[in-house]
Amino acid sequence: MTNRYNDDLEKLMALQFAIVELNLFLDTHPDSEQALQDYHKLLEQFEAAKKMYIEKYGPLVNFGYGKSRFPWQWVNEPWPWDM
Repeated sequence: MTNRYNDDLEKLMALQFAIVELNLFLDTHPDSEQALQDYHKLLEQFEAAKKMYIEKYGPLVNFGYGKSRFPWQWVNEPWPWDM
């Protein structure tokens, strides 16, 4: 896969990490309006990046979360040990 593929995947991973961290922060600071706004902003960015990734490279997971173009694309992505 190309460097662009790796960059796009790393962007998704970074956004997902930040979302989880904000989720944990909000568990202990439920009244933080700024954290909630940041959480929503990152969710929007993540959903847009995920949509772009799926359209460009195919599904992120192999079942239940998205459609695949023909032919089946899941097997075309690098395996975790290939990254």
